[in-house]
Amino acid sequence: MPTSLATAELEVRDTGILLRLDGTESSWIDLRDPAHLDFEYQQQMNAVVDALRPAPAPLRAVHLGGAACALARAWDALRPGSTQLAVEIDEVLARRVRQWFDLPRSPRLRIRVADAAQAAPGLRLGGWDVVVRDVFARGRVPASCRDEAFVGACRRALAPGGLYLANTACLPRAEAGADLAAVGRVFGGGALVIADAASARGRRPGNLVVVAGAEPFTPRQREEVDRAVRRLPLPARTWSVDDPALPRA
Repeated sequence: MPTSLATAELEVRDTGILLRLDGTESSWIDLRDPAHLDFEYQQQMNAVVDALRPAPAPLRAVHLGGAACALARAWDALRPGSTQLAVEIDEVLARRVRQWFDLPRSPRLRIRVADAAQAAPGLRLGGWDVVVRDVFARGRVPASCRDEAFVGACRRALAPGGLYLANTACLPRAEAGADLAAVGRVFGGGALVIADAASARGRRPGNLVVVAGAEPFTPRQREEVDRAVRRLPLPARTWSVDDPALPRA
């Protein structure tokens, strides 16, 4: 079925519904268990937040890129009292996911129709515990959502102790490298990347999850994050954002 910017398909899979946009897997919603996250990168993001801001503490979270809002739905279930905002550029998709899925209602989860690159500078300064960037167009992160201006706007939106989490593709290597370089310039070399070795080195397509803090991570925090992602069903590890094995700009 057409949305504003893509063609959406819904497929029943196991206990949930898989949403594809233009043939690309975009979101998976478990109809029985809202806390269940199927996509590896979302499991990794949740593990990071659990390690540094343990559940069930509520979150103030903004999701730049909404799709079916699977991560926001899970955090609402796991962290009662959370208030979240999803920014989705596709107006029809934003309306339909409310119809298709049991998403939390406002003010627990608000969905704003806007371009993430334009919305980021307007986010409430210091108002968010977590800023998630999960923006893709035809399988790539738009250049406007991975430059220094965008990352800087996300950092300014973080409250003390806040976390910036970004999902990026490991290929093309130059684009991924530019993304990581922008994070390094804004947050410093203390930022982390979560990935398995094959994806980190570009030997197979996969996701890289970038993790940065409003303040530099302590050695103990870095160790806690690494331990958390190694315990996942499909283990990953942490890398420093400037590790030479990672993509370079």
